Order: sequence, then structure tokens, then C-alpha cells
Amino acid sequence: MDIFCSESAGYEMILCSNPLSQYTSHKKEIDSAISRVLDKGWYILGDEVKAFEKEFADYIGVKYGVGVGNGTDALYLALKTCGIGQGDEVITVSHTAVATVSAVELAGATPVFVDIDPDYYTLDTTKVEAAITKNTKAIIPVHIYGQPADMDAIITIARKYDLKVIEDCAQAHGAMYKGRRVGSFGDMACFSFYPTKNLGAIGDGGMVVTNNEELSIKAKLLREYGWEERYVSKVKGWNTRLDEIQAAILRVKLKYLDSDNNSRRAIAKIYNEGMKQNTSLVLPRELNETVHVYHLYVVRSANRDNLLHSLKERGIMAAIHYPVPVHLQPAYSSLNGLNLHNTEKAAGEVLSLPVYPELNRETVESVVAVLAELKA
Repeated sequence: MDIFCSESAGYEMILCSNPLSQYTSHKKEIDSAISRVLDKGWYILGDEVKAFEKEFADYIGVKYGVGVGNGTDALYLALKTCGIGQGDEVITVSHTAVATVSAVELAGATPVFVDIDPDYYTLDTTKVEAAITKNTKAIIPVHIYGQPADMDAIITIARKYDLKVIEDCAQAHGAMYKGRRVGSFGDMACFSFYPTKNLGAIGDGGMVVTNNEELSIKAKLLREYGWEERYVSKVKGWNTRLDEIQAAILRVKLKYLDSDNNSRRAIAKIYNEGMKQNTSLVLPRELNETVHVYHLYVVRSANRDNLLHSLKERGIMAAIHYPVPVHLQPAYSSLNGLNLHNTEKAAGEVLSLPVYPELNRETVESVVAVLAELKA
């Protein structure tokens, strides 16, 4: 189901993303998985979470997974597990969901922003070394929109300066960099299972993955009050647990992730082929030797705001990811005054078009036709 009733006169609504459509695609399996959990009567950190942790870690190509409450918690847990806190600096980007930065500040560390590459919207690795100080302890590359960051360059810099690498994979489930899935490169990697993600729960959920057994053990301690045995805290932890029901749902959806990502890439191809001749929009680019999984299909236009308005008038629910860089948001005003030209320019021009696996060719082509009609 692609098109919905719209308040826009004479048009039907085309959603930017559609979690309901994914549920209905796998309704029988998902309902069965939920019933299995309800009937079992074990609802927190049981067999479903254990099984999903292993299945997802295997999928990414790492040894360990730690299920948590959401993607922000995953980042915070990874930072704390890596010993990062007060007085430490963490290099990342401002062109990201605010969760990336809020996790750094929750850990007590200071975010240090580096500009993005203007073509791929990921961390500009040529500018990282200039941002490193004696207080720098980690780099968080963000695989934004489903596009992998340049992990070879990031890992090389991290090794040179003895820095931790924590991958933010919240938008890149299944994306590939030089034959490996993102999430398998850093010391730890973090995923969100928010409903609109490429692998989405029906509610919140997240996971930290790693190849380091010691880090996985520490992360499991921290996620549940520091308990090694129930009610006895070995270390100071807190509560961030992936629910059994969400784990069961995610186990169903994981089986379809690669085919869903292939559908996203097919939609991107239709957009690319339809718009490269008929619009002046800047279309997404893919870094060499990567597989972009198009969590979002993002174009650029100098006339973005007017274009967004015109699309919504016609029932096409495009969106902006993200309209205000983190360093320019009111809560982070102390981080203003930075030279992040590419970040700020992108924020004024990016536009996300509808993309989700169940979107059919006819609907995608109708979006292309409207953009051509608007002379975008």
C-alpha cells in the first residue's frame, strides 16, 4: 500500500516512509512472533533477545551483540563501555540526528565537529587530524542516509593516534564498505531499530555490536545496573534493555533485510534514471566500493523550501534530514562559531524523497513526473 488519503486538494498522499506497510507485508509472521513471546511469559532479556543478538551480530560479521532500549542508548553505552567521559573529546559530524551528539554529552564528553564531504555527506576524513587534541579519545563516523563513511581512512587515523572508533550505523543496516558490512570496522558500533529504519521494530530498540569480548561483557553489565548476579551491582550501571517482543519482531524482519535493501536500491535507480535528464536536482552519489542502502533518498536543491512546499501540496510527503545542523541548534549554542561550510550549505538544500521497500514503481515514477513538472 503506497498511497493514502491526503488533505491536499485533488491528490493522494505518498508517505516518505511507511512502517505500517512493512508490518502488513509480514503480518502473519510478526503476529506469530508476538504471540510466542506473550504465551511464553518471559518478557525481559530472555531467549528472543539472546537469539536476536547472535543473529544480528552474525549478520554484521562480528562476534557479539548487546540489545538495548534505543539507538541513543546504544551510543551512550558504547561511549561508557570504552571509558569515555568527563574531559574527553569525541570527533563527529554536526550533519546528523541530534542523538549522535546528545549521547556524547550524556557521557560527559565534548563533541568536536568536523565538516562533511559535500558529495557523500559523511565525515570529511581530510579534516579529522586537524581536530585531534591531547583530549581526543574517539571518533564517531556516521553512515548517514545509508551511505558508508570512508572507514579505511578513519581506522588509519584512529590507529595513528590511539583513538576508539564507534560507528553510528543507525541509518545503515546492511550497508557495505569494501565487501564488509558497516558495524564491523570500529571498536564498537551502534544501531537503532526505530520503526522507520531499514531494520525497524514496532517501537524503540537498539544494539551495540563488537568483536571485543571484554567490551561486550562490560556493555552487558552496564545495560542492567552493573549486575553480574541479580540485585548485586559489580559496577555502576543503568537500565537500557531490548524488549523480548521487539527482539522477536526484529528476528522476523532480519530475514528480509537484504531483499528490502535491494528494493530500496531499485527505487533509487528509478529516481536516478528518471531525474538525471528531467530535473536539475543534485542526485545522491555512492562512494567507490560501497553499497548504499538508501535509508533515505536525498537530493539537493537551491530552491529546496519552495520545492518541499510544492510537493506537499501535491500529496508527496518529502522531508528534510536535517534542517538545522546540531551546532546551530539552540541547545548547543555554545558550539557555534565553527567553520562547517559544507554542513551548513547541505542543511539548506537537502530533501528526502519517499523511499521504503513496499513502494511500487508506478508510485516512484509519479514522484519523478511531478518533479519534472515542477522543473525542480
